[in-house]
Amino acid sequence: MKVTRWFMTAGVAIATCSQAVAGANLTENEKLLAPTVVQASCDVSCSSCTSDCDDAPSSGCGSGGWLSGLLGGRLLGSGCDSDCGLGCDSACGDGCDGLSGCDNGLLGYGLIKHSDSCFNDFISPMTNPVFFEDPRTLSEVRFIFLNHDLPGALGGNSVQVYAMQVRAALTERLSLIATKDGLIYTQSPVLESGYADIAAGLKYNLYRDVCRGRLLSAGFTYEAPTGSNKSLQGNGNGELNLFLSAGARIGSKSHWISTSGMREPMDTSLENRLYYFSNHLDRQLGDRPLYAFTELNWYNYQSSGTAFPLSIEGGDIFNLGSPGITGNDLVTHAIGFKAKPRSNMEVGIAWEYSMTKREGLLDDRLTADWIIRY
Repeated sequence: MKVTRWFMTAGVAIATCSQAVAGANLTENEKLLAPTVVQASCDVSCSSCTSDCDDAPSSGCGSGGWLSGLLGGRLLGSGCDSDCGLGCDSACGDGCDGLSGCDNGLLGYGLIKHSDSCFNDFISPMTNPVFFEDPRTLSEVRFIFLNHDLPGALGGNSVQVYAMQVRAALTERLSLIATKDGLIYTQSPVLESGYADIAAGLKYNLYRDVCRGRLLSAGFTYEAPTGSNKSLQGNGNGELNLFLSAGARIGSKSHWISTSGMREPMDTSLENRLYYFSNHLDRQLGDRPLYAFTELNWYNYQSSGTAFPLSIEGGDIFNLGSPGITGNDLVTHAIGFKAKPRSNMEVGIAWEYSMTKREGLLDDRLTADWIIRY
């Protein structure tokens, strides 16, 4: 067993750690998918708060930051997880938590930090891909393919989107997120193939409770009108997206993630203002790195525009500036599966359909993604 004793001297905490014993009864797969329940050893050099010991937070030794204990977690600070028997964040796999000073960053230059490995048992949501944000601090590349049918008003047939998202952890809390780009390809006689708008922003982790498996992050993105007009992109003067994203572990096999946000156009006559609320619930299948999940997305349109000739809701990829849609709701449901062939990789597929009479451009969509993390 691991024994940690704390002594308070002149307001400075000094930690002494004995060597811990890892959970021998856990399988290798359990260690991969639920690393926070694996007890690991601290560095034996825990005698100072500025050493390489994983218990050493960014300010204060083992204090968990100046708001330690609020809501039972670590808010705006690092710290030691000894209060729940983990001992240190090294239980997450790196010997460090992969986010703090012991992380030299991608290629050793310190610019891009490791993804938060204390929540490796989670999987990322798939639908509403531009705006449904994972609350974890991640460094990753995500390849996305979308295929969905178009309504008869737009000539029918289908549209495909080929895109790549990039996320980069800049600090243990702050990450850069590039959420929209790519190529739009269509068989519609009314539309043309072209480039999507580009969106990027920042995300900050407000609350991180490793013991209970809970997260809360906030962020924003700005979408620049750089895309092709005949692909229903490039209209307006840009769009600001403000969001909150939360996640929680449910038992030992299930996870819940929700993101709520507001899309605010710079010119409401050329694009629509809308609120969205996206939810994800998954379940690991047995002891294998396979997950079944379901997702529900709600879009509420709060303004009408004058840019598009038809009263059609664009959904997530498109903001048409359509007239006569204030107060309209779109609700979509999706089911899917994901696999984690490696601890730093996810591959998934989902089928999404409209649950409301109004379908907009979102009816009958197939989504596939491939994520590679650092």
